[in-house]
Amino acid sequence: MKNLVTFLSIVGVMPFYVSARTVNSPDGKLVVSTDVDGAGRPIYSVIYDGKTMLEKSPLGFKSNLGDFSSGMSLRDKHSRDTVNREITQDRIKKSRFRYNANRLTENYVTHDGKKMAIEWSVSDNDIAFRYIVPKQGDTASMVISEELTGFHFPAKTTAFVTPQSDAMIGWKRTKPSYEENYIVDAPVSTRSQYGHGFTFPALFRIGDDGWALVSETGVDGRFCGSRLSDNENGEYTVAYPMPEENNGNGNASPAIALPGKTPWRTITVGAGLAPIVETVVPWAVVEPRYETESPARPGRGTWSWLLWQDGSINFNDQKKFIDLAEAMGYENVLIDNWWDRNIGRDGIKKLADYAKSKGVNLIIWYSSSGYWNDITQSPTNLMDRPVERKKEFKWLKGLGISKVKVDFFGGDKQETMRLYEDILSDAADYGIDVIFHGCTLPRGWERLYPNYVGSEAVLASENLVFSQDFCDAAPFNATLHPFIRNTVGCMEYGGTVLNKRLNRGNDGGNYRRTGDAFELATAILFQNPVQNFALAPNNLTDAPADAIEFMKKVPTTWDDVRFIDGYPGRYAVIARRHGDSWYVAGVNAGKEPLKLKLDLSSIIDKNDVMTLYADKEGCQLKSETLKIKKADAVPVTILPAGGFVLVKD
Repeated sequence: MKNLVTFLSIVGVMPFYVSARTVNSPDGKLVVSTDVDGAGRPIYSVIYDGKTMLEKSPLGFKSNLGDFSSGMSLRDKHSRDTVNREITQDRIKKSRFRYNANRLTENYVTHDGKKMAIEWSVSDNDIAFRYIVPKQGDTASMVISEELTGFHFPAKTTAFVTPQSDAMIGWKRTKPSYEENYIVDAPVSTRSQYGHGFTFPALFRIGDDGWALVSETGVDGRFCGSRLSDNENGEYTVAYPMPEENNGNGNASPAIALPGKTPWRTITVGAGLAPIVETVVPWAVVEPRYETESPARPGRGTWSWLLWQDGSINFNDQKKFIDLAEAMGYENVLIDNWWDRNIGRDGIKKLADYAKSKGVNLIIWYSSSGYWNDITQSPTNLMDRPVERKKEFKWLKGLGISKVKVDFFGGDKQETMRLYEDILSDAADYGIDVIFHGCTLPRGWERLYPNYVGSEAVLASENLVFSQDFCDAAPFNATLHPFIRNTVGCMEYGGTVLNKRLNRGNDGGNYRRTGDAFELATAILFQNPVQNFALAPNNLTDAPADAIEFMKKVPTTWDDVRFIDGYPGRYAVIARRHGDSWYVAGVNAGKEPLKLKLDLSSIIDKNDVMTLYADKEGCQLKSETLKIKKADAVPVTILPAGGFVLVKD
């Protein structure tokens, strides 16, 4: 085949064939090799520290302009350079970081002369790549019908993944909404629950050789959100939305203007889990879409609906949660669905004024729904069109309300991605920050959109009220999110429950299985700049006093993160820094007490003094002072369904 390609290039039919190229990370451990196989299919492979992370895997796509996945040749012309950037970015796991990478851009051509390039950016543990398509003569637009980008892991690999659901199922036909259960350590041949593959991010263990996290970033209104297909013949490929999503509205195939670029596909690899937990690649390779007059406002909040449900959406109950926010020193109160019917706009104005007198801001809930699901929770039909949306934002701004939470999206089509972007952009014009709920995974959005402050996109705390099974599974789920979902973006979980029972009176409903220190730990383990905690007014008197004091001080923004120890589905220990203070949090999903000796030498010194909050058998949580004897072997014991937090001020 190579001889044929060479002959054709000589007679002017195709450019000269170029053999494999590589691009290495700055430290030389991570090596990406690219090539074109005998059928003209672009391929790549990945080696880290001498071990194969990905075997030969396909690249390319098919479009209405032609097939850019086979019959290709690699042109001689290519470019190499380096990326050296220092990035300051709020609302993520690190407030300041350096991104150093080697970049390679390779140019391909089809048998009939159509052109495409692939840009690679390779840092010490991260790979980011995307397709670049120039104008093809006078043709300046393209629809991509299928992406062949693949991930061929070695056969010994196991997967930690969650499935993409069927479209138009679940509550009021709002799925998919990234709220499915995970499977862990499953063979890569394992089929997804619904037959539609798995959502990003997806974590893989390559036997004893290392770990890999696959995701995407830089997705905005110019493309759709993607996922992984089921594994076929040892290979996952990138899959686009199902036609049925959003009630069939919108095209499942993304369209781009030419010249144009696709979003970045990202792969993070390492011998252990530290590069996975600490990765910043989702934000390192993207740029803000617009500027705002003022920065987003992170903060903590109360949320009546989590425990008191729909019945609490009334004027008097919301005043109680405003008072709770004031008592806790919190910045926000989230007022959930039905406020337009049960409180009314005049009532919201009075609540906004009351909250302002207490130093508290209201977060107002909206449904995104228009014509793609069956949601009746109101207000509806105010966020899906620009005229109504701008009127609403103007009204909110006039009340001094600076945050909204928009719910029930259900789909990854390009049309839906435009809606997310349009809501954010319009809200920014009125100084309003946005949280999304019942939604897709954020893909670099903290950097793309300066007023974006969180997304759910996880089976979150609201399910504690709905199902005892979810309460029973809470420890298991908590040990997954720091290694998977929360690695690539904000996760608005709404956790830290201090009620023993999941109802308004703390005397009925489902039982919480986790310890109080476990619940404090989740406030550290789960990262989101706006945290609406599941606290209730009764907790001021019936929860341990030390737990309440901790929750009064806990931050929601972080300057650094460190993986300390853990294994997805078993236990997790993560450290985060806010200013000069380090918080080390751990939880245990096992059935037996877990005794660990933590290496904290990168964040503390011998003889440092830390405050310990820990669950202990038969004891109510109470903080204690711990003097560090050996910074590289700090002993902790985590009870089953228990947790701990160590604080160094």
